[in-house]
Amino acid sequence: MATVDPVLRVDGLTLAFGGVKALNGVGFEVMPGSITTVIGPNGAGKTSLFNTISGFYRPVAGRVEFEGQDITRLPAPQRARLGLARSFQNIALFRGMSVLDNIKLGRHCQLKTNIFQSLFYLGAARREEMELRADIEARIIDFLEIDHIRHAPVASLSYGLQKRVEMARALAMQPRVLMLDEPVAGMNREETEDMARFILDVNAEWGVTVLMVEHDMGLVMDLSDHVVVLNFGQVIAQGKPQEVQSNPEVVRAYLGSGDVSELRERLRTGRARASGAAADNGLQPGASAGGGTPPLSEVA
Repeated sequence: MATVDPVLRVDGLTLAFGGVKALNGVGFEVMPGSITTVIGPNGAGKTSLFNTISGFYRPVAGRVEFEGQDITRLPAPQRARLGLARSFQNIALFRGMSVLDNIKLGRHCQLKTNIFQSLFYLGAARREEMELRADIEARIIDFLEIDHIRHAPVASLSYGLQKRVEMARALAMQPRVLMLDEPVAGMNREETEDMARFILDVNAEWGVTVLMVEHDMGLVMDLSDHVVVLNFGQVIAQGKPQEVQSNPEVVRAYLGSGDVSELRERLRTGRARASGAAADNGLQPGASAGGGTPPLSEVA
């Protein structure tokens, strides 16, 4: 039986900011056609990993391979041209531009006409622009169900729709691997369910490999084929969702020792501190701007 090579391989990736190691020997593989998710507590190095894979950060050691090619030293635009597209944790759209124009910008790395042809908007540049717009409107805008807002300025949209537009721009890059940094962060349940459906459809119907960072454990366990767990810049576990979920190291990373009594004590201490802070700010004890302390079942 023939073996399938990974579409993306990260090997011994190390990233440092001064004396602080954000990543320390990170290694894993992403198989073609899969949905792979990177999880971990806040500050574990997940976004630093994404920035290094996509070319915004340069590692001090290790390598990144894309379809067998070493891309460790390639700049971000060249990686995008190869088919490595991404969205961002904090929405990175041009707020004064329309939805359609934002999405079209995603295809710039694949355009064949040069800047001078585009400047005069004649001949090949005009034809390429028309083909680009037709493709985006027929495939991406219709697929993500945003036809009704395609001419609206991004600044007028809700947060959930802006996240959908950012995904559309990444799809316009014609990716082979789509990297999504917290695609459902800040969304309500309906928006989360819609985004989950789009991710599954992109993977199944378009054949796009997905690599994402996400904190919503329900989404991670439902969608992922493979899960990689980071903690303090190191991979502490990886495997199928069910295997990772029951891994003692993963439980410790999220809950400390895994001792429920210790966790309750941490929560009690946190409530006491929050009450003190609230009193200092003139609020009633137990009140908070964020809606209070989450129940034990929601921790992690």
